[in-house]
Amino acid sequence: MNGDATVVGGGLAGLVAATHLAEVGADVTLYERRPEVGGRVRTETVDGFTLDRGFQVLFSNYPAVKRELGAGGLDDLDLRTFAPGATICRPGSRSTLGDPLRDPLSAIPSLLNDEVSFSDKLRTLALRYDLANRDEDEFFAGPDAPIREYLRDWGFADDYVENFVEPFYGGITLDRTLSTSKHVFEYTFRAMGRGSIGVPAEGMAALPAALADRAREAGVEIETGEDVDAVRIAGQGRIPFRSGAADADGATVELADGSTRETDAVVVATSPPEARRLTGVESVPTEGVPNVTGWYALPAGESFETGERILLNAAEESPNAVVPMSEVAPEYAPDDRPLLAATFLGEDSLERDEEALRGDVREALDAWFPERDVSGLETLDVHRIRFAQFAQPPGVHADLPDVDDPDGPVTLAGDYTEWSSIQGALESGRKAAEAAAEHL
Repeated sequence: MNGDATVVGGGLAGLVAATHLAEVGADVTLYERRPEVGGRVRTETVDGFTLDRGFQVLFSNYPAVKRELGAGGLDDLDLRTFAPGATICRPGSRSTLGDPLRDPLSAIPSLLNDEVSFSDKLRTLALRYDLANRDEDEFFAGPDAPIREYLRDWGFADDYVENFVEPFYGGITLDRTLSTSKHVFEYTFRAMGRGSIGVPAEGMAALPAALADRAREAGVEIETGEDVDAVRIAGQGRIPFRSGAADADGATVELADGSTRETDAVVVATSPPEARRLTGVESVPTEGVPNVTGWYALPAGESFETGERILLNAAEESPNAVVPMSEVAPEYAPDDRPLLAATFLGEDSLERDEEALRGDVREALDAWFPERDVSGLETLDVHRIRFAQFAQPPGVHADLPDVDDPDGPVTLAGDYTEWSSIQGALESGRKAAEAAAEHL
């Protein structure tokens, strides 16, 4: 196949779309406005510590992750995995809720955990069995409901929901009220039962870096530091596109520096607000859910073992959870210093100052680990992300745009065409490339 394709945006979806187009024979150029690719998946180094942009993890069982990284791809990332389950924390109390099927050593402490009833533990296994036997195309289709209502219909007690699901899925959906679509719960719950959750040894930016390497190997030319100002359909004016333009012969990409690129097909793989601006597709969701992640270090030699499990705050909402990053991934921290990430939810957390957030974390750790000294807790950085995910209330997935919704030879690539996740972004990139290839 011959032809010229342009990808606007170097996040996960854009990198995958570019790779697939190059692999079918197109000449592909990708423009990314930042100095590096990755989009929302980025990593920085502060005083020798590896800090991801917000607390992010990789689900090893996501089908698109396996497909796009290829054979040995996950091994190349050197994934550092969390122990299944979590530790439920409240003042003076820590209790393990593990997965005895994947972590037999957690069976006895999980059985003795009095935060969750025995009947709810059995329901969890029944739910796991039910979801494990569903086909991939059964998810994100059919009737929808909030997660809280879905769990109530399954018969789970309020204690189980409040003590475990609220903080645990509050971290996944950034919504401790559990008003997010049950489809997100079902898909991620199944993925956790089938695989691991972890981070690459070099940080989450290793994922887009691996995708970029694959794109370059396929022949993609990646241009960073290049912002796209507009996309025009051949023979027509500036977007929003007019109806009836589906058969237009090519498009023009206008860069912010005034230069232009003529191309047969365009994949718009930018943030949702920018994608709506460039394409005029009104169904692109622009309502975001915020997240704040604080990164904290303790002095060298301070022991902070948690069994490599996330610490869930069952008593308070701030912080929602504390994550023992250096225990799971020692490469994240220098000089034997414990590194912790704490997550804060809701709009209010965006406005709180660093000292107030650190105070909440230190107070929680003091209450959970009275035998340890956390007075030396140091703030390394605080990431305030106003658009960490697009909002996913029940029913939202039925109204998301299709990759080929824009007029003319233009397609969309982004998790906002699937669901807000790494899986959604990667899958969208593949589908966008297939649609764009029709215009080559």
